[in-house]
Amino acid sequence: MARASKREEIAQAALEQFRTRGFNATGISDITSAAGAPKGSFYNHFASKEAIALEALNRYATELRFDMLDTPDRPALERLRAHFEFLGEDTVDNGFARGCLAGNLGAEVADHSEEIRSAVQGGFRRWASRIQQVLTEAQKAGELDATLDVEAAALFILSAWEGTLIAARADKSSAPLDAFFRMVFDVLLR
Repeated sequence: MARASKREEIAQAALEQFRTRGFNATGISDITSAAGAPKGSFYNHFASKEAIALEALNRYATELRFDMLDTPDRPALERLRAHFEFLGEDTVDNGFARGCLAGNLGAEVADHSEEIRSAVQGGFRRWASRIQQVLTEAQKAGELDATLDVEAAALFILSAWEGTLIAARADKSSAPLDAFFRMVFDVLLR
């Protein structure tokens, strides 16, 4: 009888390990141990730690709940805020121990791996584009100043979010999250 594949468990464990410990502090043995898999089974499914990091990034993107940005029965800015509130709750619920995987890998590994840098860059571009679409919709609905440069605002909001997560983790406090929501939604997008 053939053994069951451990690919799913290994991939999910890698996502969790990279989010909580970072890329450099996570070894293959940490991932396989968390997955309850023998170390050799890692290489049956993934060629390298870089390959599993790319898989983790793909999985992480599905956790970001981009679908919240598309809910047609809510005003655009309300959907945008709900999206970031969801992500902020994840940060608080996990004791400020997990940040954005794309941001973490971008800061930690992008200078050393072109493939990871490119994947992170593409992820941020897609995310900023989604934010821009919501801001454009808000402008068309009259919710937002028509003179606001939505492309620049989307990039700023995403960049501010990434900095907010770093500050929240460093402070072990929701104060940076509160400041993000106040400045973005009560000032910039007012």
